[in-house]
Amino acid sequence: MITPVSLGTWPTPVEAAPRLAARLGLAELWFKRDDLTGLGGGGNKIRKLEYTCAQAIAAGATTVITSGAPQSNHARLTAAASARLGLACVLVLAGPPAEERRGNLLLDGLAGAEVIWGGDRPLAEVVAAEAQRRSAWVIPFGGTSSVSVQGYVTCGRELRAQVPDIDGTDVVVALGSGGTMAGLVRELGAARVVGVDVGALPDPRATVAGLLDGEVEPDALRIDGSQVGAAYRTLTDGARAALETTAREAGVFLDPTYTGRAMAGLLAGSFPRGDKVVFLHSGGLPGLFGHPEL
Repeated sequence: MITPVSLGTWPTPVEAAPRLAARLGLAELWFKRDDLTGLGGGGNKIRKLEYTCAQAIAAGATTVITSGAPQSNHARLTAAASARLGLACVLVLAGPPAEERRGNLLLDGLAGAEVIWGGDRPLAEVVAAEAQRRSAWVIPFGGTSSVSVQGYVTCGRELRAQVPDIDGTDVVVALGSGGTMAGLVRELGAARVVGVDVGALPDPRATVAGLLDGEVEPDALRIDGSQVGAAYRTLTDGARAALETTAREAGVFLDPTYTGRAMAGLLAGSFPRGDKVVFLHSGGLPGLFGHPEL
């Protein structure tokens, strides 16, 4: 059993959003503010990194390496966690070198991470080669593993203490690498948790079920695939509308890839009028500044 390191500020708050609830036709809408986890600009990856960094330290590693898109929130927070813990950090990012350092990419550099661009090569191949060369501990894509999902079991327990009648409330979360949804399902049950797929995985249902070690059948998972759009890194019209609506009705800023798509699912009428919903805000605000198309 891995004892997690301390990286975040817990519990994160829960806030009511009555004006946005009325706009969506919901009886109640609550934000679980996991964008306010404290370290490195905040976000859901901190809960996972408390476990994956603990594994690296227990193994005697002095360097961690992970991968992601150029505006990866996970990469930013891995860089910040490494800085706090005194670990060297290598980030393997998809595609050719960016022309400008903005958004998360700027923060990666400020935290001292070394960035390696993958170009046309598969990221897993580059990560494996770099990890072997540096004797580095590899933190998986999105920080998601069967160990790190425990971070969102803990989040589910926080929700039990914070939200009246949580067992009668739907919990909506962006579904990227799958660990956030898996941990919440383990604690709150498959009937309560809805993952809005952002298009990061070829088979999100199988991935989430696999992280749960057979505890839940894939078909029992509630997954909304309506908001993927053309591709994972593409800004969808639904996400753009969700960003504006949430900012103007609740004063809360979302990100264009994850929480924007998740809120777009609510705006599209995914839930019957009168429902009670907790929206897990998984962070990503710095990524807004890496999307000039906004």
